[in-house]
Amino acid sequence: MEDRDLFIGILRRLLKAEEKPGPGKAQPGLEVEQVDVDSPHGIYKYSRDKGRWILEWVDEDDFTQRLEPGNYVVYFDNAKCPACRVYDVYWYPFVKLIGDTYPCTYMIALCNWFSRDCNSNAASRAFEKFDVHASPTTLIMTVDSEKRVARSRKIEGVKRMDELAKAIEEFLSPKA
Repeated sequence: MEDRDLFIGILRRLLKAEEKPGPGKAQPGLEVEQVDVDSPHGIYKYSRDKGRWILEWVDEDDFTQRLEPGNYVVYFDNAKCPACRVYDVYWYPFVKLIGDTYPCTYMIALCNWFSRDCNSNAASRAFEKFDVHASPTTLIMTVDSEKRVARSRKIEGVKRMDELAKAIEEFLSPKA
């Protein structure tokens, strides 16, 4: 019964996204409990202090130039993506419950449908820069002191919390 209810809920959210035109542009600083199909497009960063997602970048060409050195986990989310709605079931609890375990900053790049249907230059360019053509896609990356992506790993498809944790651990572990 739980699977059926989950499936119906996902279908309702998808239908809601299909009925409406994409959201308009919002100003950076918008805070939301969860980024969803009705959220303005852009790049959101999770604030551990507030327990909320903050819209950081909307119009920038390359958001990575604004990042501090460190590790980042970026979820490339499409509002019209059925698999993304399934991934949400794992992603949000992971970030809130387990995310602090890792020295990473969590982010979401949201568009309607990849870079082709997006009201945010920053998110659209991020999809292009990291060559994202499947959704959901999770990117784990390290940004160096010169604001360059020093290394990254792209993971396509829905990942459960344990699979996401394993991918992050493997990325962060020193190479043998």
